[in-house]
Amino acid sequence: MEKVINKSDLIDKLSAECRQLSEATVEEATKQLLDLMANVLANDGRVEVRGFGSFSLHHRKPRTARNLKTGEKIPVESTAIPHFKPGKALREAVNKGSV
Repeated sequence: MEKVINKSDLIDKLSAECRQLSEATVEEATKQLLDLMANVLANDGRVEVRGFGSFSLHHRKPRTARNLKTGEKIPVESTAIPHFKPGKALREAVNKGSV
């Protein structure tokens, strides 16, 4: 089993599993799914896939950092960090070593 899988590998594997769909259809569906998830998160939403996990944002407050070289104070704006929380079924499958 591969240790790393990228988007094109994912599309190839899905195309092989879904023989009745063309690779172009699988590629477009994959791109649309990822775009939809990104748009929901960009609008401060949450994506939940039962049994797999949920994607949400963790918000960091604005703060003042310090330049280590000069000691100068630098303002750092608030940011939103994407966060993934695995579902129970995924955690159990990973711990067993197979899905």
